[in-house]
Amino acid sequence: MSSSEIDRRRFLERAAGTAAAFTILPRHVLGGPQFVAPSDKVTLAYIGLGTQGIRELLDLLPSNDIQVVAVCDPNKDSNDYVDWSKNGLRDGIRKVLDKPGWREGADGIPGGREVGREIVETYYARKSPAGNYKGCASYADFRELLEKQKDVDAVKIMTPDHLHATIAIAAMKKGKHVLMHKPIANRLYEARQVLETARASKVATHFIPWDAHGSMDLVMAWIKDGAIGTLREVHNWSNRPVWPQYLTVPEDRPPVPQGFDWDLWLGPAVDRPYHPNYTNNVFRGWYDFGGGSIADMGHYSLWVVFRTLKLGAPVNVEARPSGACAITDHVSRKIRNDYSFPLASTIRFKFAAREDMGPLDLYWYDGGMRPPTPEELEADNKELEAEGMMFVGDKGKILAGFLIEDPRIIPEKKMRDYQGPKPAFEAKQRDPLHGPTEFVAACRGVQPSPADFSHAGPISEAFNLAAVALRAGRRLEYDAASMKITNVADANKYLVREYRKGWEL
Repeated sequence: MSSSEIDRRRFLERAAGTAAAFTILPRHVLGGPQFVAPSDKVTLAYIGLGTQGIRELLDLLPSNDIQVVAVCDPNKDSNDYVDWSKNGLRDGIRKVLDKPGWREGADGIPGGREVGREIVETYYARKSPAGNYKGCASYADFRELLEKQKDVDAVKIMTPDHLHATIAIAAMKKGKHVLMHKPIANRLYEARQVLETARASKVATHFIPWDAHGSMDLVMAWIKDGAIGTLREVHNWSNRPVWPQYLTVPEDRPPVPQGFDWDLWLGPAVDRPYHPNYTNNVFRGWYDFGGGSIADMGHYSLWVVFRTLKLGAPVNVEARPSGACAITDHVSRKIRNDYSFPLASTIRFKFAAREDMGPLDLYWYDGGMRPPTPEELEADNKELEAEGMMFVGDKGKILAGFLIEDPRIIPEKKMRDYQGPKPAFEAKQRDPLHGPTEFVAACRGVQPSPADFSHAGPISEAFNLAAVALRAGRRLEYDAASMKITNVADANKYLVREYRKGWEL
């Protein structure tokens, strides 16, 4: 049994032994400063108030178990954000606040810490008997928040990827529980630091992609029944990116917007002049700030695949990125790009045999790339959808949606003739508060969250290695025990970050 499994068992035994006492003993007697009694709300600091941060804040506010007491973002308040629709976010805010005229006449897409504070206080005021509420603090710097905000039990991290590890580690070292969006980090070394700090601090953690994962139950039932023989490959493809992937580093120097602290937004990343092409939802396309399409969407689709198929770190990663050219002085040359993710790519991860399962190849595709149409689908005169997943055995294939929804054995005749477990075809809807509910239970010591950071190691290693393979332009052989790429020594520099002074982990 591994040390993490032993720690988990001891945690559960301690929780079971004290469960009866949780309802009658005071907080300081039960678990010290990290424990949240069932009678108390989890006090939460919300860090990152961009468009996705605000969307998820709107979902979280109705929770009866969580109280947002502070917000934090380097941007104060502006209407210059980039989103997937012009008015969707504003309409969502108006609906939750029950204020049809909220910020009427203000053009653009809102975001920033003061927008977050206004949303929190307006919402809680509606629920207050007195009809007012002014209990949400606002910070530009998460370090100041963690130092001053003594009443915070937990933080939710919704910042760009390059800040995830820095903020999570700082919060956990302060004894704060952590709810964080994907990825754990956009450097492999940092991801390991996050997981080690979580183990050492023993705070509750919850990795948000778990909230939207699909189910492998039916697929595994078919595989165990021999419907496709021995599983050899898994293919997963996404239509991302759905944001610009800039092929060159910006050279113009627009002024830093008023109310925006560029230095705080950069955090640990190497210093450079401000440019809007780095911020908002386009940060995902830069190696320094994001994790690319695979980090954006692969955590949702492949989280349950890694867990169910007991995948560890890959032993081999091979990436095939799209290329680009530019004309300089009438000469067309290929762009050597070591700063932004490609417009499209395919990535193959090779996993060694484990427990009762043989070796497996996992393929990722983005930017419109997808596997060749399988013969079984051609037999039905169909093609692959824009997004999806396919499980390939030595005797057949299972095709499913991107999140493993609506799985079916192909071709259709084989599915009709199959005598094993049948699809239920039930519409499944997930409560947006389900994830926070699991997190709250972990904060209260009931049991660790099913999305505890301890489960995120293998998928974090794989996705960070994918970025390294894209940058190195070489097939990588990886030794997880030593955390080293063994066949391309120079590629190891991409496993870590070059930190600005004062931001080292």
